[in-house]
Amino acid sequence: MTQVTERGTRLPAPPRAGVRRRSPAAAACVVGGAVAAGLGLGFLAVLVIVLWISSPYPDSGPGGALHLAAGLWLLAHGTELLRYETLSGVPAPVGVTPLLLVALPVLLMRRAARLGGASDEEDEEVLPASAVFSAVLCGYLAVGALATVYAAGGPMPADPISAAWHVPLVAVLAAAGGVWGAKGRPLGPLPHWLPGGVRRGFVRPRYALALRAGAGGALVLLGGGALLVGASLAWHGAQVQASFLSLTGVWSGRFAVLLLALALIPNAMVWGAAYALGPGFALGAEVTATPLGFAGAPALPRFPLLEALPAAGPGTPLTWAAAGVPVVAGLAVGWFAVRRAREVSYGETALTAALGALVCGLVMAGLAATAAGPLGSRRLAEFGPVWWATGAAAFGWTLVLAVPVAVGVHAWRYRPAEGPVAVDAQAPVGDGWHDSGVRELRWEVMRKASGALVPEILPEPVPPAAGAVPVVPVVPAAAVAPVAPVAAGAPAVRARRAVTVVAGLGLDLGPRPEPVAPPVPPVPPVAPPVTGVRVLARRKPPA
Repeated sequence: MTQVTERGTRLPAPPRAGVRRRSPAAAACVVGGAVAAGLGLGFLAVLVIVLWISSPYPDSGPGGALHLAAGLWLLAHGTELLRYETLSGVPAPVGVTPLLLVALPVLLMRRAARLGGASDEEDEEVLPASAVFSAVLCGYLAVGALATVYAAGGPMPADPISAAWHVPLVAVLAAAGGVWGAKGRPLGPLPHWLPGGVRRGFVRPRYALALRAGAGGALVLLGGGALLVGASLAWHGAQVQASFLSLTGVWSGRFAVLLLALALIPNAMVWGAAYALGPGFALGAEVTATPLGFAGAPALPRFPLLEALPAAGPGTPLTWAAAGVPVVAGLAVGWFAVRRAREVSYGETALTAALGALVCGLVMAGLAATAAGPLGSRRLAEFGPVWWATGAAAFGWTLVLAVPVAVGVHAWRYRPAEGPVAVDAQAPVGDGWHDSGVRELRWEVMRKASGALVPEILPEPVPPAAGAVPVVPVVPAAAVAPVAPVAAGAPAVRARRAVTVVAGLGLDLGPRPEPVAPPVPPVPPVAPPVTGVRVLARRKPPA
């Protein structure tokens, strides 16, 4: 009311329909995405500049080093680079992406999306998940486009078509993971545009178990691949060392080779898993290394990891032993596919194991596709495992082994419980504990220690011997005392059993008298009793 009566005070005007209010939180998300891309570029730029400065024979100036850093940043997203300085003069593509290098943009983009979707203060504006996702993605892709343009003037420019879909793909997946983590990783309802049957089906616990089982199988395959690579490197240790020392003679060059080898270790793990599964990996045109044999003469560059390849020729029992890796992976998928609930049927368990095998195959196919790529235009155009063959082999191995293992584990866990053994209650106990009198002794010790809390053991009747004729002594009629009549239902008096008495314990095994309560002394009164009352006259106050 004061705003209406006071002069000079204007009412807040309603927002116009055509004008949208700018959100500072959305702008901060855009800046966060751009900063994430800039941090990745800056890290690689610093690394390349340090190696360029320490190199005794630099090929180009600092501008060429920065262009190379931009190309490496795009290579970390899976973009193919083009190498123009070749002996034949034909540009050679470089498409093998070091998987360890992919972790740099993924972690930075995920962190930017997670910080954009979180709120530290109560009065801070919280954007919806879709707005945070779009804003962070816009800032990241803007820097990515600038990096693609800048790398075009370097020694190894990026393929524009490859960069146009590889960079957005990595950014979308990383941003989606960051926003999902910022919102508490909800597993809520699926979008409403999906059919109702699909939404109801994904709520069932079998799909979560299938994802867990498939991920467990893929991890076992990768662990087995790492074991094979490590064993091969140790077996060919002399060749690996000679290749590492022959590439360069300066410490900066050897440090660069070491960093590249470390970045390619995850690729080698995937290659080892593909080798154990059976399809193996390609080393050029018509040259494939499998456990059954390695035929052909590939034209490979000198590199320490490539020196650990198996020897050319047919397979040996040592190479055939690699088949144990997918066997263990199939057992792992079957073990993790069993649901801990008794009401689950065998068909449900088998279906869960089959879905877990499918997940394992899809994961290995995706990893094989990212770990392979061309290293040239002719003989090295195919380099690495074939994604569809690796995925199919992983699915087949795990399906054949996981389904029977899951059904067997389910049957073992939820087998019917065995009933209790029937015991005859009337059968006598044939041990010395109940017949030697030790039980009565210990019971009497307990009675003596606890007072009247522990009752006395009633004497047990002594059964007559089998086939014995009871002998009744002849007693004169005058000596027989009169017998009082026994009331109906009165308990029969049973004879006491013989008790073994141990001297020195001071036990009284006779009938215990009833405890007599001590007399209670009289309680003196709190105040002395009143024997009389004296009434005093009331005095009048003086006037």
